[in-house]
Amino acid sequence: MNTVPEPEPDVIAGERRHLANLAYRMLGSLTEAEDAVQEAYARWYAMEPRRRAAVRTPGAWLTTVVSRICLDVLGSARVRRERYVGAWVPEPLPDRTEWPGGSGGAADPADRVTADHSVHMAFLVVLESMTPAERVVFVLHDVFRYPFPEIAAIVGRTPAACRQLASSARRRVGPDRAPTVSVREQAALLRDFKEAWEAGDIGALVALLDPGATMVADGGGLVSTVRRTIEGSGDIAAYLAHIAGLSPGLTLLERTVNGLPGLVAQRDGHTVTVAAFHLAEGRIARIWAVRNPEKLRPWTAPEPG
Repeated sequence: MNTVPEPEPDVIAGERRHLANLAYRMLGSLTEAEDAVQEAYARWYAMEPRRRAAVRTPGAWLTTVVSRICLDVLGSARVRRERYVGAWVPEPLPDRTEWPGGSGGAADPADRVTADHSVHMAFLVVLESMTPAERVVFVLHDVFRYPFPEIAAIVGRTPAACRQLASSARRRVGPDRAPTVSVREQAALLRDFKEAWEAGDIGALVALLDPGATMVADGGGLVSTVRRTIEGSGDIAAYLAHIAGLSPGLTLLERTVNGLPGLVAQRDGHTVTVAAFHLAEGRIARIWAVRNPEKLRPWTAPEPG
């Protein structure tokens, strides 16, 4: 009797990067994305060898399973985030090549996520406003270019329903998803911002901030931080100067956060805050400061060598 050979393990393992990219954009959390990918692989290897061998395209099978897991996680996450202490900000993505000693290791999910505009913090925050079904369909179609008939089979809806979900999601995103300034311009502006913050220069900070700027901090109830959204350049500058005065020994580092220039605050070599920024018309319009230590685990610098 003829049998279909089971896919090689290397072929299956080679799907992990794609799955991590998919899951991170769907969930906004490296930890939850890695858990979803691990669960998909666990289900794959739990199947009988005959059933695995019968799967024509293992990558498509794994994508389907990961997407459905993410859909379930997003549904339960809404309930968890309603109980979350303070604002919930997506888990920041590091560029590990910037750390001393290079990459944190192949086992780190952060190393598997490719950075583009779809991982920018501003984009991920908009994705948080979508329903679970909108987000999964939008990520599959508009980010990863899956056709609607394939998406329909993944999420258990008709192609027409998936088109409607994607259209609704696009209205939430709006027409402009890409940054309006270059990476070089953002890096230069944030360098000025860093120097002004270190100097406690409120006037310089106000000049670098959009008058209607907002700042959101995520401590998760695990560390002290402001729980309300701070609005206005003056209030943000005053708050940052106040924090600088309360935090002697704090070191600010210029690092890539979610594919764009950002800032990392460290105390005694330990990361305590990761800040992502959105610029508009040459000024800082949005600041997302993540202080929840559970979300900062990927930002632990590896030992050199």
